[in-house]
Amino acid sequence: MVTSPPQYFHLHLVSDSTGETLTTIAKAAAVQYAQMRAIEHVYPLVRTPRQLQRTLQEIEQTPGIVLCTIVNKTLASEIERRCREIQVPCLHVLQPIMQVFEGYLGAASTPTVAGQHVLDADYFRRIEALNFSMAHDDGRLPDNMSEADICILGISRTSKTPTSIYLAQRGFKTTNLPLVPMLPLPKRLTEPHDAFVVCLVASPERIAEIRRNRAMMMADRDLDTYVDRSQIAAEVTYTRKLSAKYGWPVIDVTRRSVEETAAAIVKLMHDQKPRTGDNQDITGGRDGSAP
Repeated sequence: MVTSPPQYFHLHLVSDSTGETLTTIAKAAAVQYAQMRAIEHVYPLVRTPRQLQRTLQEIEQTPGIVLCTIVNKTLASEIERRCREIQVPCLHVLQPIMQVFEGYLGAASTPTVAGQHVLDADYFRRIEALNFSMAHDDGRLPDNMSEADICILGISRTSKTPTSIYLAQRGFKTTNLPLVPMLPLPKRLTEPHDAFVVCLVASPERIAEIRRNRAMMMADRDLDTYVDRSQIAAEVTYTRKLSAKYGWPVIDVTRRSVEETAAAIVKLMHDQKPRTGDNQDITGGRDGSAP
């Protein structure tokens, strides 16, 4: 008799820090098994034997895959021992990576709990960028555009604000401006400055769908025009014409997540500053295909 795979499974994420690293790794792996649902159990800040004991009791009650990032060798060994006893798989996700580092560098690591969250200059740079981006959201461009690292342009519902906030969390001072065809661009945007300007577009169908879902919150708008696909297509065309005129790159976000859009922006910014007449258009989504 052939046993069918389970419809769901328990996924235990044990960390001595915030658990962000584990959550990201676990999600990247779990989405490869779309036919099964992962029930996540996250245990952050596990740093004492007592905290670990409570965590192991919960794992024993709902057995499943155990992933952990525990620096303390005594606690890490205890997790391995108990998982062997209850016969569930356990993996220290950073261990293979650290082995590669040690082999290449020829030096042992210095165990540091939550080392990636240390309050150093980089941390405060990210906080400063986040404060800047929140203060310069939705058209509130800085008086001096060179204060911004990135400026995102796009018509309504092209994910300008979420992308700006995500970039700020990575340390980039980001501002954004809604594009409205009948309104002129601010003069300081078209004058020389050091900010990297990028335009976001999406398919009219996608924008219309998002706008329709938001319509109840926008009673002050002409909703028929706001969700009209031909009108949206004209707005997208306007964006592309602006990008061609000023040499700003374009990213089609129709099939992109905020994270993917941000990564594309950073890559463009690092690869090249826009040159006069250079209109680079990144279309499509995850596989690079046209929408």
